[in-house]
This record gives sequence, structure tokens and C-alpha cells, in this order.
Amino acid sequence: MSKYGSVLGLDTIRGLLRELGDPQDDLKFIHIAGTNGKGSVLAYTSMILSEAGYRIGRYVSPTVVSYLERIQIDTEWISEDKFAELTMRVRDAIARLEAAGKEIPTVFEIETAIAFLYFKEMKCDLVVLEAGLGGELDATNIIKNTVCAVFASISRDHLGVLGNTITEIAENKAGIIKPGCAVVSACQTDCVAEVIRSRAQRYGCTYVQAEPECVKIGQEDYHGIYFSYKEFTEMHTVMAGKNQIGNAAAVLELICVLRRMGYHIADDAVRRGMERTKWPGRFSCIGEEPVFILDGAHNEDAARKLRESVEAYFPGRRLICIMGVFKDKEYDRIARIMGSLASVIYTVDLPDRKRGLPAEDLAEILKEYCPCVKCPGRYGPGEKRGPQKQSAPRQESRDSMSQQSSVDCAVQAALLEAERNDVILAFGSLSYLHQVKEAYDRAVW
Repeated sequence: MSKYGSVLGLDTIRGLLRELGDPQDDLKFIHIAGTNGKGSVLAYTSMILSEAGYRIGRYVSPTVVSYLERIQIDTEWISEDKFAELTMRVRDAIARLEAAGKEIPTVFEIETAIAFLYFKEMKCDLVVLEAGLGGELDATNIIKNTVCAVFASISRDHLGVLGNTITEIAENKAGIIKPGCAVVSACQTDCVAEVIRSRAQRYGCTYVQAEPECVKIGQEDYHGIYFSYKEFTEMHTVMAGKNQIGNAAAVLELICVLRRMGYHIADDAVRRGMERTKWPGRFSCIGEEPVFILDGAHNEDAARKLRESVEAYFPGRRLICIMGVFKDKEYDRIARIMGSLASVIYTVDLPDRKRGLPAEDLAEILKEYCPCVKCPGRYGPGEKRGPQKQSAPRQESRDSMSQQSSVDCAVQAALLEAERNDVILAFGSLSYLHQVKEAYDRAVW
């Protein structure tokens, strides 16, 4: 059992799926692994293929808005009734396994089995499948029919679990490559690219790597990007952030690969799909005056991209941050990268208290980089408050605020602190960003 509450290995998921009739063997997959950008690559790919007329299953982890968001067909979440029905089928299969003395599956393995059952029942043309932890021994890697293995940016994360070096981590993630499938990768560091390329060659796979230097940007701000990439001209994405061009380039290379395989994907479907793709928590703007951004930057590489985006989109503007992070992440590196940008940082407790780094501990680390770090609900006398404005929350007493969640307190405090031209940024973990959005909606309405 790992500290992430999952078992790395395929024996248990193999036994469960066999009990369920191996639904995954009747499906075709685009399998995505990586450290940062997996969700965005999945979202672009799925939307483009849906616009091209294919029935596309999506399996996503983690989610921001709803648990049911994990399993989708053409952006429509699985219904509560269907999820309950399939859960009962899986439960019965687990009972049979337990009676036979077999290993009991983890929650992630159960969710994966439910997804495969649903996609088979709904007769999906393709399933765009996001790997969970790593690649080679991740439960999603039980699949056989991989049309294409896709790699988003690979960097340091889950050290000691996936490996102790970037090369070892890349080798683990490259384990999703199956003999004869196509392999497409975002631009990688040389050592990571060599690992993926070597595995592809060993298994007789074609290999393509995106070339961000071929991107021509027309216009870019925090509302989106207009760009061209090779033969794909006049593209537009509402997904902002300096990492999105690399993600988009990888997806466009994937589209070329699928076309060569015989999939009909017209240029207008690519353009519509790119433009209509939305993905919560990836440099998402939820408010103006002050601008309020959500971003799930939870490791060193993502933090660097986030800083680059903030500096590019908001030069000279005052930044107020809200930050919450898991204690198994390299939070000290994230703090060092982002802390000096902010004039004020509010730290919060995450919903998963066991895995989350306490707000007070995070505050102590951030104080080395930011002159003003506060834990919500624990305000000292004489704290500066920004002017009340129409969109700001009503003033709450400190006693009232201390009884709310730390996220609610942080959002209210940030809005009270901010002037109209300031920028508020909530980041550090995807797991609490939905709470931030809900707290913001309550505050401004």
C-alpha cells in the first residue's frame, strides 16, 4: 500500500475485470500519461474528436467540479442512477472475489472498472484515458487496445513512489506504450524524450514529438490564445497559461497521427474543438475587478509555468494569493517560486486533512519569501482591509469568519484586501479549487 492510498500493480484490477467480463477488451484507447498537462491534453483531444462525430469516452482523475465528472461521454457526465447501477455490479463482483479469497480492489480500481463497463455499454468509438499514478503499474494500464500513447510534460513528482530520478519517473510513465501503437509526446527534456523514444522503438511504434517553436502566437492574454501551428492556422483556445501552447501542439500532432490511421477529422472540427475546450482549474478566470484566477499548480514545474503566466499577463499588478497544498508535494519549492510574487498570501487547509499540509505549517514556510502571510480566521489587530465595493462580500466579524471553512475565510479576506486592479490567485492543489469557486460565488452574489 502506498502513501497515496493505492496499490501499484495490475493483478487486482485484472482479477476484477475478468470477473466483469473484461469490458476494456472491447474498447479502443488514447492513453495519456505525464506530470503536468494530462487533463488539458485529454480535454482538447476529446472535444476535437467529439466535434469530428465520434462517440468519445473520457476518464479523468482528479476532478474539480463533481465526482461524476470522472466518467464522461462527449462532455456529458455519467448520471447518478447509471453510476449507482454499475457500482452495484462491481460490488457483486468484489463479493465473489472476496468469497474466493482474492485481493480486494482499491477505490481507484473500482472507479476504473465502472468506467470501462460504462464505455462499453455506451459503445464508445474511442476512450481518452488519463493515467492515474505513473503509468506502467497504474490500474488504467490493464488495457490492450491502445491506439495511441500520449505524453504530456514529464517532470519531478511522486518522488520515491515512481522513482528517485526524472529518468526513472519517465520510464515508469513510458510503460503505457503498447507494441505497435503510435506514440505522441509534448516537448520534453532530452533525457525524458530519450526514454520515451527508446521505448517506442523497442515496441515498433511510430514516435512524434511536438515542436513548440513552430507555434506562431497572434494574440494572448489571460482569456485565451490565438495561434497557428504548422498547417493548423487561426486556432483559438480559451485555455490560458504559458503551458497551454505546448499542450495544444501535442494534441495537434496527435490529430495528424490519427488522420494517418484513417480517422476522419476535418479542419473545422479541430478548430471548433480547440475553441470549445474548457478545463476547470487550469488558469481559469472566475471574476473581474479584481481578476480572480484558479490554477492547480501543485509541483515545481507547474509552479514555474504559473509564475511565467502571471508575470506575462499581469505585469506590475499587485498579486494576492490563496494557497493550499498536499504535504506529499514539494511545497517548499513551490513556495520559493511563487512566494516572492505576492504582496499577501492566505494559506488554507485542504478538504483532505490527512494528506493536506496544515495552513499554519505552510504559512511558516512562505514567510521566508513573502512579507505578509496569514492563515484565514486568525487575523491580527490593525489588518489592512481594501475598500468595500459592490462585488465584495459583506464585512464579517472575526468570530463569524473563524467558524467558516478556511477556504471561505481566505476568499473573503482576499476580496476585502484587493483593489479593483489587483489580481487574486488561488493555487497549489486542484482538490480545493471547487471550494474556492463556491466561496467566491457566495461572496459576490
